[in-house]
Amino acid sequence: MTSVLTREIEKLKKMVLALSAMAEKSLEKGFRALETRDQDLAQQVIEEDIIIDEMEVELEEEGLKILALHQPVAIDLRFIVAVLRINSELERIGDLAVNLSERASFLSSDEWRQNIPKIPEEISSMAKKAREMVHQSLDALVNMDPALARQVLEADDVVDAMNSELFQLFYVLIKEAPENVEGLIHLLSASRHLERIADHATNVAEDVIYMVTGEIVRHQAEDFS
Repeated sequence: MTSVLTREIEKLKKMVLALSAMAEKSLEKGFRALETRDQDLAQQVIEEDIIIDEMEVELEEEGLKILALHQPVAIDLRFIVAVLRINSELERIGDLAVNLSERASFLSSDEWRQNIPKIPEEISSMAKKAREMVHQSLDALVNMDPALARQVLEADDVVDAMNSELFQLFYVLIKEAPENVEGLIHLLSASRHLERIADHATNVAEDVIYMVTGEIVRHQAEDFS
């Protein structure tokens, strides 16, 4: 017979998977809004963020209720603690999708389409890599796959290097066209948001490893490079 605790944990798993899907969808839209400078799509991401916030609060309340009522131990306790941490990371990914959309909204004006007609390819490459990391970390969560989660840890150094290269690129672009500094700073902020998204994907991957194996790998990411 299935215990009450087992049913509650299964409900919690469904809630975190639903939030994962919502956060990833928001991120995909945010990336697309930035690359295409689609103001309507950017506004849609901003407005839908309240749904992610509400889901995050509901999941946290559910997890805390399980802890209080059932006092789980061992694997069950580890699972709930990891889910609560992942819950927070997903909400932050949603917030960063909003930040990307705000940059897209600013750059959608005719002025910036004329002054900066194309988003640098380096940002598109970084966005693709960060999105891939998020997708892999969530796949690792769905499949309880620590090996895939470790691949996400390895990829974080790649995104960090991309971010450093972009900083140097924008330094050159601002020197060459100081009149475009405002728009370029928004693009530089977008690269920073992408780097933070990759960090949150890494955190999710670390929590998946903890959830499945009990191993704490925070502050040890360099071991996987």
